[in-house]
Amino acid sequence: MAANNQLHNKRAIVTGGTRGIGRAIVKELAKRNCSGVLFSDIAFLNNDSEECAAEIKKEIDNPETNIYAFKADATSLEQAEATVKAAIEKLGGVDILINNAGITRDNLLLRMTEKDFDDVISTNLKSVFNYTKAVIKPMIAQRYGRIVNISSVVGIIGNSGQSNYSASKAGVIGFTKSMARELGSRGITVNAVAPGYIQTEMTNKLNDEQRARLVQNIPLGRMGTPEDIAKVVAFLCSPDADYITGQVIAVDGGMTM
Repeated sequence: MAANNQLHNKRAIVTGGTRGIGRAIVKELAKRNCSGVLFSDIAFLNNDSEECAAEIKKEIDNPETNIYAFKADATSLEQAEATVKAAIEKLGGVDILINNAGITRDNLLLRMTEKDFDDVISTNLKSVFNYTKAVIKPMIAQRYGRIVNISSVVGIIGNSGQSNYSASKAGVIGFTKSMARELGSRGITVNAVAPGYIQTEMTNKLNDEQRARLVQNIPLGRMGTPEDIAKVVAFLCSPDADYITGQVIAVDGGMTM
């Protein structure tokens, strides 16, 4: 089976899909011939969700894939359920869920506010609970599903100034392993991808000196790209990964080995 056709007729939901890693995942799934991808984000203004979907559709130039955008707050279970309902109506069902929504509110714990901690936990961890809970009933009914949660290497090794982010991403790993055990007998695999330092809006805030220090600790000598993450995510959704579940794959250029 050709790699670009491995997800033929599969239907996917991607949270936080407007930019960076999420956008790359939407495009990669579409390139591999998912019949439909619905991505959600709270960042849409008024009617620009349709414009964003059309823009991504134009970038991939694949007439076989329908792409829809849906404005939703990932921290809300009610809105997660609405997103899944919309996906089922528009795509005809859901086979793949990518939990990618995430934010940072970095600071040393002494200076971190309660809101900074709560916002990061809610967006990065509770959102994974919300969408997974919303999607597992239809997946169980069809006895098939692929769930991939985007964690982070800092959820494995920690990072100064990111206690909230590290805690949220470590929580994603624990949640992933628990769901893999709960859902494996139902034909549903659940895995996590832990990106290292990736070139996104978050890392673009770093100055040259900070960037150089980071790269020194990466054996491959460069920061990763959103596409590096998207390809691993697509693999975990493909038939090639049918016997993989409960795993955490670090995509970090060797930084944490």
